[in-house]
Amino acid sequence: MGLNLEQIPRVKTLSKADFIKYYLKPQKPVVIEQLTEDWPAYEKWNLEYIRKMAGDQTVPLYDDRPVRHDEGFNQAHAEMKMTDYIDLLLEKPTNFRIFLYNILKEVPALQKDFKFPDIGLKLIKGLPMMFFGGTDSKVFMHFDIDFTNILHFHFHGKKRCIILPPDQSKYLYRVPHSLISREDIDFTNPDFDKWPALKQAQGYVCELNHGEMLYMPEGYWHYMHYLTPGFSISLRSYPRKIKNLGKALYNLLIMRHYDNFMRRRKGQEWIDYKNEQAIVRTHKKLGIKV
Repeated sequence: MGLNLEQIPRVKTLSKADFIKYYLKPQKPVVIEQLTEDWPAYEKWNLEYIRKMAGDQTVPLYDDRPVRHDEGFNQAHAEMKMTDYIDLLLEKPTNFRIFLYNILKEVPALQKDFKFPDIGLKLIKGLPMMFFGGTDSKVFMHFDIDFTNILHFHFHGKKRCIILPPDQSKYLYRVPHSLISREDIDFTNPDFDKWPALKQAQGYVCELNHGEMLYMPEGYWHYMHYLTPGFSISLRSYPRKIKNLGKALYNLLIMRHYDNFMRRRKGQEWIDYKNEQAIVRTHKKLGIKV
C-alpha cells in the first residue's frame, strides 16, 4: 500500500481566466500538456542539445546523501563538465543531480528557446532554474524556502512528481528549522510501520512527459523521481497570500541563519537532534504511540 494520492488533473490547454479561477485562486495543482508547443524548446530541448549549447560549463552536482552539519545551505557534493555529466546520465543510473542551476544566466542563448507564459502569474524574470537527473534518481520531500508559485516544465523523458498541500505538513515528519521531511523516508514505497503518520497524508501525483508543465501552488511539498534521464525548468512567482509571504521572509531572514548558526555551534549533534524531533513532534501532535 502506498500513499493516499490523487491524480493531478490534466488539460491540453487552459485560458488565463480559467487557470486563475480553477487553479491559482483555490491553490490547486494542474498539468498543462501543450503550454510549450509554441516554444523552440519543445522541438530542440534534449540532452544532446544541452551538450551542444552548454557542454563546456562546469556544473554543481548533488546526490542523495543525508544533510551534514559541515555542509552549507545547498552546498554541492561534486562538480563536473556538463558534457561528462550528460555522458553519465545516458550511460547508467546515477544519483547525481543538478539542482537550482541558473544555466540560462550561464548560457544566455538558451533564453531564446522558451517564453514566460501569460497565465495570470507575475513571473520572476531573473530566476528560471534548471534541474537534471538520471534514471531512478530522487529528490527528497521538501518545500521551497520562498513559498513561490511554481510552473515546472519537464523535457527529455519522464518524471514522477508527488506533491502535497502545506496543510499536510503535520503528517510528513518535517525536520524542524528546515524545509525537508526525514530524508530516510522513501515516498515511492513508504514503510507505514516505521512512519505511521504518513497513512493520514493526502496528496497528488502525476507523471510529466516531454514539454508538459506542472503548476505547484505556493508552499506545496514536492518529491521528484526521475523515471528516465531528463531535465526540467521552473519559472516562479512570488506568493500571493500575505501569510505565505510572511513565512517566506521568516525562512529567508531568520530560520536559515539560525539553522546555520546552530550547525556551526553544535555540529552533527544539531542535525541528529532535528531528525529525532521530526519523529517526536509528529507523533506527539497526532497522538501516535509507537
